Amino acid sequence: MAAPPATASASSWCPSAVNPRAAASLVVHAPPSGGPRRGGDRFLGVRAKAVSGVQSGAVVDDGVQRPWKLSDARLVLEDGSVWKAKSFGASGTQVGEVVFNTSLTGYQEILTDPSYAGQFVLMTNPHIGNTGVNPDDEESNRCFLAGLIIRNLSICTSNWRCKETLEEYLMKRNIMGIYDVDTRAITRRLREDGSLIGVLSTDQSRTDDELLQMAKSWKIIGVDLISGVTCDAPYEWADRTDLEWEFKKGQSTESFHVVAYDFGIKHNILRRLTSYGCKITVVPANWPASDVLSLKPDGVFFSNGPGDPAAVPYAVKTVQEIIGKVPVFGICMGHQLIGQALGGKTFKMKFGHHGGNHPVCDLRSGRVDISAQNHNYAVDPESLPEGVKVTHINLNDNSCAGLQYPKMKLLSLQYHPESSPGPHDSDLAFGEFIEQMKNNRL
Repeated sequence: MAAPPATASASSWCPSAVNPRAAASLVVHAPPSGGPRRGGDRFLGVRAKAVSGVQSGAVVDDGVQRPWKLSDARLVLEDGSVWKAKSFGASGTQVGEVVFNTSLTGYQEILTDPSYAGQFVLMTNPHIGNTGVNPDDEESNRCFLAGLIIRNLSICTSNWRCKETLEEYLMKRNIMGIYDVDTRAITRRLREDGSLIGVLSTDQSRTDDELLQMAKSWKIIGVDLISGVTCDAPYEWADRTDLEWEFKKGQSTESFHVVAYDFGIKHNILRRLTSYGCKITVVPANWPASDVLSLKPDGVFFSNGPGDPAAVPYAVKTVQEIIGKVPVFGICMGHQLIGQALGGKTFKMKFGHHGGNHPVCDLRSGRVDISAQNHNYAVDPESLPEGVKVTHINLNDNSCAGLQYPKMKLLSLQYHPESSPGPHDSDLAFGEFIEQMKNNRL
């Protein structure tokens, strides 16, 4: 009997399976000479590249070279627990609030979401890094989070859009990352005790007690984080969602001028507004309301952003001076600022909402959307004045997820309808804002 035809083994496509050290710089390209084709016959070329930090050897006290990386980093939480891990990305010592994110993918959008400023993001999905990083998935011009905590760092990337590995990406941006740590146990602790301040360090000269004191002495409540992520000066935004990613049928033929306050705005929020027919002027967080109103906009948008809404009274004052004069739409931090501007109160949640799988119910229709969320604070609906309607609730804990006040021509959402990353269920919220501006023209 003739021998069966040879088949490619795993080692033929994943270089790290052949020789971990030698494969660290090996890149395999498999697309045809014409490159990936678009349309129904698109060829998904595979770009496989080993992640160098995962495969680095180590020499221990006995002088023996080990073919695997040993623990060289620590996460010390303010409750006194110490978690040994392996580092990737930048080295050093960093302090931040530890929160967990339940998204299965989209780590690049998470890394570049300004709302994570001052926080370590722990991914509950155990396998991270296999799709690598590409320039199209950036949500801002840089990374704002303090560090990334994951269980398993992929030893190779295999996605046709990949341009560099996650480790290379973090090193270039001076962001710390750790892996090979029990993220499930840490998540359970955060769910039971609430968000905790932690310190990430690769500095072996620092004792656990020193790092613990750093964690206990650092505060995030009451700190203005918006001023560190907002733009420096106004600018115009004209980019819309690329046609290959557009999922909304039909394009708006009517144009609206929207002024968007940048409290830590994401690029895909701006793209979705533009795709719905908006011409956008983005302004810094401290831009005077009088200057905005002098532009005679059709509407004003208050963006997402990091931290405690009670720590930015100047932003609350700006919202107060604008609502009621033109239609407004707020997302996340914008939603919380609107709540305070109406006389309501906000409070810090136990561990917040972070992920792309939160169920939200629209109380007006009974429709349930799966939403992308990222916030540690919420609006207390009992503190809102008469006439303000709670339009959405988070079905996990019944917290306020949306507001509407027809008298003041405003609406707001506690989650991210642009869904980057996340499902597209809530994109219709942008259409509601458009209808609100249309009705105001009548």
